[in-house]
Amino acid sequence: MPDRAPQIVALGGGGFSMERDSSLLDDYVLELTQASRPRVCFLPTASGDADHYVVRFYRRFSPTCDASHLSLFRRDQGTDGVEDDLATHLLSQDLIYVGGGNMLSMLGAWRAHGLDAILRKAWRRGIVMCGPSAGSLCWFDQALSAFHGAPRIVRGLGLLPYSNCVHYDAEPERRAEYHRFVADGMRPGFAAEDGVALHFRGTSLERVVASRPDGNAFFVEHDGAGVRETRLHGEFLGTPKLMATSAVAA
Repeated sequence: MPDRAPQIVALGGGGFSMERDSSLLDDYVLELTQASRPRVCFLPTASGDADHYVVRFYRRFSPTCDASHLSLFRRDQGTDGVEDDLATHLLSQDLIYVGGGNMLSMLGAWRAHGLDAILRKAWRRGIVMCGPSAGSLCWFDQALSAFHGAPRIVRGLGLLPYSNCVHYDAEPERRAEYHRFVADGMRPGFAAEDGVALHFRGTSLERVVASRPDGNAFFVEHDGAGVRETRLHGEFLGTPKLMATSAVAA
């Protein structure tokens, strides 16, 4: 596969794990690979390699892709856990799809197996990286995680020099907490609603896309006077692009 610009598609929530009747976001990510039958590897680490999650992945991707998954918790499933084998397999993919779940536990397992360095290398090579929830948060420098207990700041892989917040509409308390953390010095960054994806090329946001016509993302920053939230209307996939507008939150 020739080298391409690094790309990350960070889903606030959605894709095959959440949207029964729509796989528009998954279709969008697959198109970015520019492959007729993409090689797609699923990392279900954040869910503890949950069987039902893996099954749903194969149901969605195996008909049109060369699908595989990598298990760090099951010796009899997925690619072997030897670091050289992990690197060889992941670096041969067109798309690496990271599932949702416990981001903190996922990052600990990745670092123990050297996956953090492998994923960074894969991203730099232009292998498309994506995922919802924890599979979005992990790519950023800082993330608002609320998997267990009160929301907290967790440091991600740092491929994208921003903060990130997911499920922005489905869990309204996250918005208030994200604003509070940004006001207290958390890096400015991007929040996305369920069904909305942030598409980065390199470290720049290229496009916001959505699997529903009313989906939004937001850029949240502290401007010296307060927290400013800029609305980024998601382009409903298959319709003309919508214009972005801005709003300020106290």
